[in-house]
Parts: sequence; C-alpha cells; structure tokens
Amino acid sequence: MRKLILLLFAAAPAPALAGEAVPIVVTAPGGIIDLDEARGLDLAAIDASGRADLGRALERAIPGLTLGEAAGNPWQATINWRGFSAGALQGAEQGLAVYLDGVRFNQPFGDVVLLDLVPDTVLVSAQVNDANPVLGRNALAGSLLVQTGDGVSLSGLRAQADADTEGMVGGAVSFGSGTQADNLLVAIEARHDKGWRVASPSTLYRGFAKGVHVGEGWGIEFSALGASTDLTGNGVSPVELLDARYNAVFTRPDTTRTRFGRLVAAPWLATGDNGRIELRAHWQYLDRRNANGDLADFGPCEADPSLLCVEDDDEGFADRLFSNGAPIAADAAGDDPAVFNRGQERTRAFGATLQWLDERETAIGTRRIALGGTWERARTRFGASTDLGELEDDRSVEDLGLPLISEEGAIQPVDLATRLDDLALFASVELPLLPRLSMEAGARWSHNRVVMDDRLGTALDGRHSFNRFNPSVELDYALADGMRAAAGFALTSRNPTPAELSCADPDAPCTLANFFIADPPLKQVTATNWHGGISATSASLAWRVNLWRSETSNDIRMVASAVRGRAYFANLGHTRRQGVEASAEWRKDGWHLSAAYGFTDARFREGFTMSSPSNPASDDDGTIMVMRGDRLPSTPRHALNLRLAREERTWSAGLTMRARSGQYLAGDEGNDNALTPAYAVFDLDASVKLLPNLRLVAQLRNVLDKRYATFGTFSEVDDIELTEAPGAENPRAYAPGAPRRLAVSLRAAF
Repeated sequence: MRKLILLLFAAAPAPALAGEAVPIVVTAPGGIIDLDEARGLDLAAIDASGRADLGRALERAIPGLTLGEAAGNPWQATINWRGFSAGALQGAEQGLAVYLDGVRFNQPFGDVVLLDLVPDTVLVSAQVNDANPVLGRNALAGSLLVQTGDGVSLSGLRAQADADTEGMVGGAVSFGSGTQADNLLVAIEARHDKGWRVASPSTLYRGFAKGVHVGEGWGIEFSALGASTDLTGNGVSPVELLDARYNAVFTRPDTTRTRFGRLVAAPWLATGDNGRIELRAHWQYLDRRNANGDLADFGPCEADPSLLCVEDDDEGFADRLFSNGAPIAADAAGDDPAVFNRGQERTRAFGATLQWLDERETAIGTRRIALGGTWERARTRFGASTDLGELEDDRSVEDLGLPLISEEGAIQPVDLATRLDDLALFASVELPLLPRLSMEAGARWSHNRVVMDDRLGTALDGRHSFNRFNPSVELDYALADGMRAAAGFALTSRNPTPAELSCADPDAPCTLANFFIADPPLKQVTATNWHGGISATSASLAWRVNLWRSETSNDIRMVASAVRGRAYFANLGHTRRQGVEASAEWRKDGWHLSAAYGFTDARFREGFTMSSPSNPASDDDGTIMVMRGDRLPSTPRHALNLRLAREERTWSAGLTMRARSGQYLAGDEGNDNALTPAYAVFDLDASVKLLPNLRLVAQLRNVLDKRYATFGTFSEVDDIELTEAPGAENPRAYAPGAPRRLAVSLRAAF
C-alpha cells in the first residue's frame, strides 16, 4: 500500500456514544404509524467505518440489501432491495421512496436518488420500511427514511480529518449548541477522491444547517442543505480488460457535475394534549450536467462513401449525419469516430405536506391517527446534444466541436421543458382491537400530471395524467413478552416520470446519458405486496424472520436500441419478487455478534421479446426472447452479512463479511449467459481513544483484496483495440469492486 498521508484537517461530527443521541422520529406522511416493522440504523451504525457512510451502513445492516456501482463510482452507488433500486442512474428498477427529514428526496424529473448530495456526517438515523402507499409515489417495494441531527443530538464543536490509501482526503466540521427548546446545528464537509480506477476523480462539498425552536404548544424547525459535487463514473469494463489491468476503464470521460440547494420549514401546532398539526414545506434547486464520450456506429455512407453515416441494421450505413446543416465528411473524425454526449437538467421544485397527528392511550393499547395531504410542483428544463468525437489511443474521446443530427432522427438535440404536479390525500390509523392485537390501515389517493413542451419542435409535446387509490392493512399480534407477529397487505404504484415519458419510442431512442427523444404513453406501474413475520427481543438477543411477496404489472424497463449507446423505456409484462429475510443480533459484556440473510427470487411472469444487440445470444435482429420464469437481471439471489465486534471503554474493533451470490447481466433478461461470480468480502474496523477529546478511527475494506463485481452487462469489445488485452472478444463487462483500501479518520470533539 502507498504511504498514507493526512493532508487535510477540516471535519465532521464525531459519533455519539450509545445512548448519547436524543431519539428523533422522522415525521414523514403518516407519522410513526406502520413503522414498527421498520429496520433501523442509529448514528453509531451509520458511522461504524472509517467515515460516516449511509449506503455502506444500510448494506451491512439490512437483510437482502446490496449496493451496486454500475456507474463505477462509490459516490454514485445504487441501493438494491427486494429486486428494486434507488440510485443515480436513470433506467434502473426504481422502486424505493426516499425521505430526508420527512421530505421526499427522489428527484422529481426521473425519481433518481442522488446519495452524493446527502451530508453523511450529520445523519443520526435511518430506517427501511415495507411497502406503504401512504409514503407516496414510487414506494413500490418500500421506503427509506433518513434523519439528520440537531444542535442537541450533535452538540459541541466536532472536527474530523479523513484520508485513505487510494488518495481520498477530506473532512468536516460541525458546531451544535442549545437546548431541546432552542438549538442550532451547522456543518460543512469537503472531500477529494482520486479514485482507485484510471482517470476517476471526484470532489464533493456539502453543507447543512438546522435551527429548532419549541414554544408553549407550538414549534418550528428550519433546515438548509447545499451541495456541489463533481463526479467521474467511468462505468463497466470488459472482463478481459479487467483481468489484464483491474483499474482500467473502457472509454472516457463520463462526468457529472451537480449543484443542489434545499430549504425546509416545518412548523407545528399542538391540538390538545394528544395531537398536533404539522406542516413541512420545501423548496429545492438542482442543476445537473453530464458529459460522456462513447463509441459510435459511424462509417462511410453506402450511397456516398465521402460522407459519414449512422449504421442502420436493415440498410447498413444509410442514415446521413449533419452538423450545422452541412453533411459531415467520412474522414472528419479519422479512423475511429466516436460521440461526445452532453446533457443538462435544471429543476426547481417546491411543495408541502400538511397532516394532523393524534395519539391516545386506551385501556387496550395506543390509538394513532394521521390525516393529511401532500402537494408538489416541479419545473425542469432539459437540454441534450451530441458532438462528433474522435477515439484516442488511450480510449478517451476528444470532442471535435461538431454538433450532430442524423437524417432519420436517431441522433438529434433536445430542448425540453416539463411541468410536474402531484397532489395526494392520505389517511393512516393504528387501532388496538384486543389487548394483544392491533390493526394498522392506510390509504392514499393521488393525482399526478406531467406536461411536456418541446422547445425545438412538437415531437416531445405531451400531457399525461395518472390517478390512483392505494390501500393497505396490517395486523400485529403480541405472542408473548418481547415476541410479536405481523402480517400485512398493500397496494402501491409508481407513475412514469417525465424522463421516461420523453423516451418511450423504439424508433427514436435516446442516448444512454440523456434519455430523451420521443413521447408515446407509458402506463403506471402497480404492485400488490404481502408480508408477514415474527420477531423477538430479550436483554441480549434480538431476532426476526420475514416473508414477503411483490407482484408488479406494467413494469417500466430500459431497453437497449439497435443504435449503439441509445435506449428507450417500455412497459414490459409482469414480474413477481418474493423472498425471505432473517436477522439476529446478540450483545453481551461488550461483545456484539450479528447475522443478516436475504433470499430474493425475482422472476418475469410473462414472456416478451426485447432488444439487446450486444447480448451474444441475440438473434440477427439483435433481439432476445424472455420466457415466463426467467429471473430478473442485476438481482443477487442470496445476500449474507456477518459481523463480530468488541467494544471497550477506550477502544473497539469489528470484522464484517459481505457475501453475495451471482446475478444475471443487465441485457440478459432471457438468462442465456452465465451469472457474475459470487463473492465474499471482509472488512475490518477499529477505533481507539487517544485523548479524552480525540479518537482515531480506521477501516480496512476488502481485507483479502478480492476481485469481484457488483454489476454486469455487455459491451461491444470487438469494435475497439484494447492495448492491455490484445484480441479481446468476450462481450461481458463488469463494474469492479474496489480493491483493498485503508481509510483513517482523526476526530476531535469539544
């Protein structure tokens, strides 16, 4: 390993000791009703590594949850759970609603979740919940509720400096002060990560502030979040290239620059001794720009070899390319023509949740009621363009500054304005029926409207409305002291996003970086969810077993186009996802032992034909057959986490194992190719108190330096010469897991 040098002392809140943080409940729609089955993380769990990391903490603690790095950047990881996902990549099986401090965090334009904007060092809790319609659109599989701290739970001056053996340096500083009635928290973070792969740097700046005031029968909370991130995610690499050089990238660059700001005001007013009315109003601004270089199926036109054309499967090189109204010469990009795609999304959104919460004790238990509504309005301006590029010897793409448009419309610029309005009413109730039996029920009615305005023509113009009523019910029974059973049913749904509605025509596919070109209608995705389980808790042992099933209709899937680097969205059939989740945790005399296992069986319930031209099993038209019973790609069937830890007054240490079975590659919905290899990765973490106010924390990830893949797909490797792997012809491409990496953090708290 390279010599570790601490270059920066700027910092983040040091973790509170167990019991030190003030318990905080995320007040999302529905309050705390139907959250008793949630799987929760506290501040110590989020921070149990070299630095606070929400995604890694969820992966360690939640049965069946895995992180995928299809973008090739750990700051852009995708959360995968129960065959659904929440992440930065448009086109994944989105199905988790994410809330930060009770306000929806899925971005309105494409429902993506940008974890790089979340300030990890101010997070104090997180919980993953079963499917619940009250928690809004996109909660197909469930929801993730994340809570930041305040001036009490993160009190004092806290500073932290981080560094690791792959060149990441950074830190944060926070100051929290006040009482439960009046307090203030301010925090900033700064990090630069060189990245362990070639030419893959990332820089992140994140700031957060929260103020709380509680009066007699009323209160208010204000928070502000700002982030500026510049990420490089160079995606998957062919397997033969990774065998020759594990940190190599296929083509580059692939960069994303994001500027984000959010304000939240949350006043509340008590209604008697048992209830309150609360409002959570928010405003946010997102400016996200991406640029990526990629290969292109360009060549001399068959009708006129002096000009450059896009390849058409039926007619060869027949779709002529133009730049600024003039045809492009066949030799304009030398022997290796490529494309340089650019996209920009600017979104302004605002909205509010208003609800009445009431909680009363009765002779047989607690009765809770939540009634309310949510409203959101978002305005997005999206632009996309494709320039002609030239592929260099190092597989980077040089932008030649020639904007492209093709005669048949496969490549063209985009300037699109969208308006999204979402209105919903919800009700949720928890009723004790008997001393040991209670019922939780909820319902949500929603009206969603998307209006699209094509600023370059009329092809993208459209108006879409979606209405839906979803109910849920759950029964909870106390079997004995500390032991309970639960079973429930819920209907949930997801509306097509503006991003998906704008890219749903196979005859006019979108660039994989941008996703916009056409406007046929898409249907709502609907899910029928069942779950049941039993759990028990004693002084030293807690365990839990759950069974679940989710059957979806009209799944929206991303389908590869015959034109390289292009794709479109379509409703494709029905799927069934079902499984078992089991976990156990034992604590005694400073020892901690835990195990979490998830089995996920995700299958198509209806056959269909889809385009996947890079799949070696595809036919002459580039299509594959998907049969009833085929498994969904990118979904590990087995996931196992084990952890052994020891904690003393001045030090702690732990060993964690993450094991995952193989998964089918994206684009192999027909299950015609081998799975990715299964893997088991071990991580070590330790903490030691150097002085009363100074602590050293370290984590060694991937102790055995295992080579593994978190995601796989196909690439057209035979169209480009790989210097590191001459003659490579295997189309399989993986997102490689990070090699052994030591992260160290020095933390001070006053």
